[in-house]
Parts: sequence; structure tokens; C-alpha cells
Amino acid sequence: MDNRLLETLACPACKGPLEYREREQELVCQGERLAYRIVDDIPIMLASEARQLSQSEAG
Repeated sequence: MDNRLLETLACPACKGPLEYREREQELVCQGERLAYRIVDDIPIMLASEARQLSQSEAG
């Protein structure tokens, strides 16, 4: 994931910062506890497509 792109992206639900998790290929919003998939280097930034994080993942 390009760092410049990561700096410009925000969570579509709360406009908060996102954390890149390379191993999982996801962008994570800790505030909303949502994980957005990255498919072929393209982040899927739809809240309706995001995965809800479990308690253990959110920490």
C-alpha cells in the first residue's frame, strides 16, 4: 500500500484514520471497529462491505 494513498484515505463511516494491516490486506478503523478489504491493491471503501472487528482484533 502506497503511504501517500494511506495518508489521504479516511474511514467512510467516521472520517477517522485507518491502520494498514499488510498480512490481512485490510485497512482498519479502530473508532468504528471496521476492516476494509484490499483487493488487487484497491481498497474497498464501502461501509456496507466492511468486516466488523471482534473485541480481540480491535485492541
